[in-house]
Amino acid sequence: MMAPLARSRMRGVVIHAVLFIVLGFWMVPQVYMLSIGLRTPAQAFDAALFTWPVTFDNFVTVIRDNPLGGIFLNSLIITVATVAIVVAVSSLFAFACAILRLKGSMLLYTTLLTTLMVPLASMVLPLAILLKNFGWVNTYIGLILPYAALGVPFAMVILKAFMEDAPRELFEAARVDGCNAWQTYWHVALPLVRPALVFVTIWQFIVTWNEFFLALIVLTRSEMKTLTIVPMQYSGLYMANPGALFAILTLIALPLILLYVLVQRAFVRGLLAGAVKG
Repeated sequence: MMAPLARSRMRGVVIHAVLFIVLGFWMVPQVYMLSIGLRTPAQAFDAALFTWPVTFDNFVTVIRDNPLGGIFLNSLIITVATVAIVVAVSSLFAFACAILRLKGSMLLYTTLLTTLMVPLASMVLPLAILLKNFGWVNTYIGLILPYAALGVPFAMVILKAFMEDAPRELFEAARVDGCNAWQTYWHVALPLVRPALVFVTIWQFIVTWNEFFLALIVLTRSEMKTLTIVPMQYSGLYMANPGALFAILTLIALPLILLYVLVQRAFVRGLLAGAVKG
């Protein structure tokens, strides 16, 4: 009895040791980012992971030079609105395909699925022309709608898979009890796919918050900038300020780190639930 128990404990120790080693390697870039942000200009290119003395001048510089409150608000508005649209549209569409099985829904699903194979770079020019014609350059909606359109197909695939694996008896029972399609969606379908909704919400938040290329094209006025555009002013061919660059990158990453710390359990549950689907 003791030998299997000892082997089990040893296996647990080995697994935890390996995970800590992997975590250490994963943390090196994050620590480097913070470390360079806390260096003086003379130490900026030092290869050491930690240097002394530590200074907060770089953080003071980026906060002084940029209206970070307004820029943070721009990013937050665009991200939250995009996430709300993606979750609402993709869950409704997944419900229509997987549960209601409306006529033509599978054709539309397949069509949307093909958009996942189209790279963003190939869509930038058409999008820029379209947004200019609509007068949506330098507006929130000029980023929210493209972000949502790009995010819906992936979210739809995840939610549709969850809904298809849900017991159909529950939906039939709801229909027998007199629930219409909307009530079935709200009271039955959404609670059943809650782990997937959490996963899609967090994933879309991270993707939208970190997006750079499209934001650079659409937002040209300084008061409309998002956080991911700010680091550009601290790097270039003839001007570089590594300390300030990594300080602003640290500030950009902080909300995502805090978000993940707060919801990591729900995020992992969504991943594990999705791993056993089908």
